Amino acid sequence: MRLSLYVTGKTKENYLKEGVEDYKKRIGKYYPFNYLEIPDIKSTKGMTEQAVKEAEGEMILKYIRPSDFLILLDEGGRTFRSVKFAHFLLQMESRVNQMIFLIGGPYGFSEEIYRRANEKISLSEMTFPHQLVRLIFLEQLYRACTINRNEPYHHE
Repeated sequence: MRLSLYVTGKTKENYLKEGVEDYKKRIGKYYPFNYLEIPDIKSTKGMTEQAVKEAEGEMILKYIRPSDFLILLDEGGRTFRSVKFAHFLLQMESRVNQMIFLIGGPYGFSEEIYRRANEKISLSEMTFPHQLVRLIFLEQLYRACTINRNEPYHHE
């Protein structure tokens, strides 16, 4: 199984870029891994939040193939404890070829993206900046990899 994390917009802060790079390398030891920054919509002045979400959705869908298993990181998704998320990932290995996790922009996802999604997961009931969610999620993905290999990273 191939894993990907697609994010809307560039990672701006250097400390986040460094963390993202570190976890990309770590995850790459367990799965073929791709990290894609989908470009921001260039000119959003005068656009409603809904119009921005729709424009982002159209851009995102250009990168998603029909066979891809798409998981949205969304506040309305189901939550996992780290061990349960690791088991979910392990179960999916035999079911899908390409699993894409998607972090949207600051306004969330368009209805078209919600319709296309195979699954929604939430990291927390709390709200985090979408830039920071990138690093938090990559750490959890790495943690799941180590749990599934019985490596001494996760303590429970």
